[in-house]
This record gives sequence, C-alpha cells and structure tokens, in this order.
Amino acid sequence: MKKRILFIEDERELQKALREFLEKEDFEVLSAFDGKSGLEMAEKERPDLILLDLILPKMDGFKLLEKIKQKEETKGIPVIVLTNLEEMKSVEKAINLGARGYLVKSYYSLEELVDKIKKELKEK
Repeated sequence: MKKRILFIEDERELQKALREFLEKEDFEVLSAFDGKSGLEMAEKERPDLILLDLILPKMDGFKLLEKIKQKEETKGIPVIVLTNLEEMKSVEKAINLGARGYLVKSYYSLEELVDKIKKELKEK
C-alpha cells in the first residue's frame, strides 16, 4: 500500500514539482495550499507523513504544527518542516512544537528530501 504524504505549501509550482517527483517514488500525495485546509485535511485523511511550510496563508505553519500535535487523531503523524526560514529560533521553535525534521528548501535536492521522507517513514 502506498504511503500518503500531505504537502502543505502555498507555492503552486513547488507543490506540482514535488508531487510529480514523489508520485514517481510511489507515494500518494495530498495537497493543501493554506494552513486552515491543511489542518482539516490532516484530520480527515490521516496521512503517513506531513511536509509543512511555515509561511502559509490563513494559519502559519507554527500554529498549524501546534494544532496537529495537540489533537489526538493527528499527534502521531510525523511532520517534516520544509521552509525558507533559516533562523535558529525558527528551527528550535518547530522542533519544540514536535517537528521530526527541519529542512531549508534551498539546501536540499528532491532526492535528498525523498531520502529523508523514506527514513522517517521507516522509523515511524
């Protein structure tokens, strides 16, 4: 059975590129373009992993991560933050809120991202 990844990201081109790449790697990809719909989709779909941007419309990624980790039905879903925010305080805040990984978009190739996802799903 395919592992399901919820990608919460408002940049449509990145959504499209990563979706195509992950589907070639045999993942099912669910997409949300803002924090509010991302939370609703996480609760309804219960994906195996969430990729989360921090800069989002309607609810920022920090608030969304906090809500995901507070809710009984979603708190066990591993979350990897994929963002452009590089400051140490952002990294610390995301990890303290329950993120399992923190990746800065410009530092990782799609292949490296898929490796991180596969590693996280094996450890789950």
